[in-house]
Amino acid sequence: MTFQTPTPFQAPSGGAPVTFARAELGVILSLYGRMVAAGEWRDYGISHLRDAAVFSVFRRTAETPLYRIEKRPHLRARQGQYAVIGLDGRVLRRGGDLRTVLRVLERKLIRAIE
Repeated sequence: MTFQTPTPFQAPSGGAPVTFARAELGVILSLYGRMVAAGEWRDYGISHLRDAAVFSVFRRTAETPLYRIEKRPHLRARQGQYAVIGLDGRVLRRGGDLRTVLRVLERKLIRAIE
C-alpha cells in the first residue's frame, strides 16, 4: 500500500494586491473631504486588484464613478504610476507624483464669485 502525502492548497501566484499607502490615502482623502464640503462628491469606493489600486468617486451612490484615481506600479518607469480617469474613460492626467496628478480635480473647487 502506498501512502501519498497531501499537497497543501496553493494560492495562485500573482503576489499581493496593489494597495494605497497611508500617505497616499491621506492626500486622496484630504481632497475628497474638501469636495464633499463643497457639495460636489458624496460617496467613494476603494478597490485593490492584482495590478492596480482604484479610488472611485461618486456623486450619488447608485451611479457610475465620476472619477477614478488609479495606482498602477508597473507603469512607474514609463508614464507614471498615478492616473485620474474621467467618467467617459479618458485619462485626465497621469504622472509620478500624486499631488500634481490630483491638481486636475482641485480646479473644480475654484469658482468665480460675483
